Amino acid sequence: MSTDSKSTSHSRFSRWMQHRMNARINRKIRGGNGTFMGMDVLILHTVGRRSGQPRDTPITWFPGDDGSWLLVASGGKNGHPDWFLNLMANPDQATVQLPVGDAVAVTPHVLHDAERATAWAHITAAQPRYDKYQTKAGREYAVVRLSA
Repeated sequence: MSTDSKSTSHSRFSRWMQHRMNARINRKIRGGNGTFMGMDVLILHTVGRRSGQPRDTPITWFPGDDGSWLLVASGGKNGHPDWFLNLMANPDQATVQLPVGDAVAVTPHVLHDAERATAWAHITAAQPRYDKYQTKAGREYAVVRLSA
């Protein structure tokens, strides 16, 4: 592995820790606890864009005006996180699972311009830390609306 690829990928240990943490949060959500660090959390079911394997990712969400779920694509080391890339690669295979009920098929829509600005204002009013995260990241996070 070259030095360049080491600097742009997560370490094996980091990935292992992330998988363990995700599995723990997923168990809590499936057990009826839909909060983490004071935020609402759901499980996003996607299909891996390279592997074709199912992926279950716990993600914080915010309510949209129309009963949809708003997600912030933060946390990618050098760009968008894997869950976002998987979602965009296979949007017709996405579902969400809340603490109560079965998985629900959803349609993702990346927000732009005024629509994103309105959603972002709503998100950062609820959780100001997202504005700080975005500023620190030096890029604009994608905001995704998931509609049932």
